[in-house]
Amino acid sequence: MTASPIQIDAAFDSGNIEVLSIDGASARLAIRKDRDSDFFQWFHFRVTGAAGRALELKITGLGRSAYPDGWPGYRAAFSEDREFWGRAHTSYDAAEDGGTLTIRHAPQAGACWFAYFAPYSMDRHHDLVASAAASEGVTQCCLGHTLDGQPIDCLELGEGPKQVWLYARQHPGESMAEWWMEGALELLTDPADPHGRRLRQLCRFHIVPNMNPDGSARGHLRTNALGVNLNREWAAPTAERSPEVLCVLEAMKQTGVDFAMDVHGDEAIPHVFLAGFEGIPSWKEEQGAAYRRYRAILERRTPDFQTRRGYPEARPGAANLTMSTNQLAERFGAVAMTLEMPFKDNDDLPCAVQGWSAERSKLLGRDCLGALLEWLGEAG
Repeated sequence: MTASPIQIDAAFDSGNIEVLSIDGASARLAIRKDRDSDFFQWFHFRVTGAAGRALELKITGLGRSAYPDGWPGYRAAFSEDREFWGRAHTSYDAAEDGGTLTIRHAPQAGACWFAYFAPYSMDRHHDLVASAAASEGVTQCCLGHTLDGQPIDCLELGEGPKQVWLYARQHPGESMAEWWMEGALELLTDPADPHGRRLRQLCRFHIVPNMNPDGSARGHLRTNALGVNLNREWAAPTAERSPEVLCVLEAMKQTGVDFAMDVHGDEAIPHVFLAGFEGIPSWKEEQGAAYRRYRAILERRTPDFQTRRGYPEARPGAANLTMSTNQLAERFGAVAMTLEMPFKDNDDLPCAVQGWSAERSKLLGRDCLGALLEWLGEAG
């Protein structure tokens, strides 16, 4: 008897795939663009009727995706329990059907989920906020609302004079950023962790785990509900286009900003790296030196971070002030930076089973805070 064809679904939180055709255990697929935008790269879907079958899933048309250079060397994430995410055998052919990513995997279970990276659901986001808010000394507040009416959650803790802002998922498909946040919050809210205890004495933390919940829920790669790239809105955000940025920036004006980290993922570069604020009009060497000192501390503290590869530095006076790191460094004199983690793997320390993973993102969150403590002049 001929086996029934597999079924593919994506009508769930952060789901994104279009089914073009299914033939037995093979499927031809495409990624839906962000709303009112040409950005697309994030995918997340479920295959059922898959137990013991050799799946062949072809995602087509990727030559026109946001970052075509992200596909060579990339392996798709998969999970059969939505807890542990491994990596499937994956290949990319730029000449096939407009650029085709072929995923081959034989699940043991009847249902298997595939994603661009381990998803961080809105349910998990609310669990994270609830858990942190229940911790001693933590205040939860809503800075504002998104275009879809979702809250922009901010968690505040610490009694020190240094104003530290940590924020993630301006680009919602970069889900590793909220896994990073989970690791950072676990350290800061653990009463037994001496690093967290001392950081709370030295700093006042303002933490926004997800700046783009609309894009996260909609399965977008890079934009909010209107197709707006939030990390190009920081010079002049508006309630009509980018209320997410507007409410966070207004809160920053109230507190000031001494240190800021904007947490992201990079599609193409298989390394962890930082991008700074070189090129801002008000550049001061001591401000740049403080950034470079943090970067050197983090490189020494964890082998998952390096400084050899990353983005080119902006020329003097040529920084893009619509981006948050540049805007905060310029506006507040902050030591600001953008942290980038890979969608692929850390090629300096590759992991055949998981590549770069949710687990390593969480550990990096802890390492970044350990580096912050040492940067502040404390024993790390």
